[in-house]
Amino acid sequence: MQLRLPSSISEAQRCLAEGAVPVGGATLVWAGWQRDGFPEQAVSLRNVPEAGTVGPEELGGAVLLNRVDATVPEALHRAASGVGTGAVRRAATVGGNIVGSTLRCLLPAALVLDARATVLEPGSVYETDLTELLAKRHVLLALRWRTPLVSGYRKLEGEAGGPPPLVVAAAVHGDGGSPRELRVAVRDGYEVFSESTPYDPDPEQVLHALAGTDLGALPAVARDAVRARVTDVLARVARG
Repeated sequence: MQLRLPSSISEAQRCLAEGAVPVGGATLVWAGWQRDGFPEQAVSLRNVPEAGTVGPEELGGAVLLNRVDATVPEALHRAASGVGTGAVRRAATVGGNIVGSTLRCLLPAALVLDARATVLEPGSVYETDLTELLAKRHVLLALRWRTPLVSGYRKLEGEAGGPPPLVVAAAVHGDGGSPRELRVAVRDGYEVFSESTPYDPDPEQVLHALAGTDLGALPAVARDAVRARVTDVLARVARG
């Protein structure tokens, strides 16, 4: 297998057009290749500058999870730092986790940030929402968002050999004259649910509004975790 390492978007597009299979840290695809056979050529975006950015409002798809630091919002930082072991985080990429994984630990954080995806195709580069990114399994060049007022993330302890541990993320948005909004996302098993509601400083009012959404139908342990995250982010907004 030939691994191609383009250093520009145009070069990466040429690799894709010539049939190279996208690969990040290969933490998820290697076992499949060993079972089904290796492609003739693969392409990594790790040398493409736009795919390696880490900033307050952007994160490249080729960034290794151990490089996702406190520069990004808290929810995204905590999500990345909680993935697997240190060895996994030194190899796995943002794009691989969100698009290539069934666990998608970073997805709830990206959803509460209301992130948009810049995707790479052989003939174009464009921005889309996370729903299209996942449905069409695009090559993720970068995520971009607007900085929230506060955000939070928690992954509960899981059972060995059991389903993926519950994940809850929350964020409050709104600056200048825009109305404030609370966004909450939950990974329950392999399913991810996301809802938003107008901001209210009273947690009970917010939780009452969320109870009428898909989040209200989640198991009690998930609803308790949502309550804890919502209460936390609203308290932090109140403290300024």
